[in-house]
Amino acid sequence: MSQFRSVQTPQTHQSLIQRLPKVTGHDLAHWLARIEDGPGLLRVPERVNWLRDEYNLPHCYAAALVHESDMRRRAIRV
Repeated sequence: MSQFRSVQTPQTHQSLIQRLPKVTGHDLAHWLARIEDGPGLLRVPERVNWLRDEYNLPHCYAAALVHESDMRRRAIRV
């Protein structure tokens, strides 16, 4: 399990994910693919910083994307 403790409420997280296409111009599938094809960083802060630096994403959106990616990866494993 990730040691990432989101400061976002589930409602805030969902709102950020829903606003991704409008804010970034790309849908969730696009961003999840970027994370999957990325440099394979293991730690949450490293992946958040990579998204921020590589794609100029605001921190809250980068953190929400990493969290969403982790939740989906855990759901597949179960």
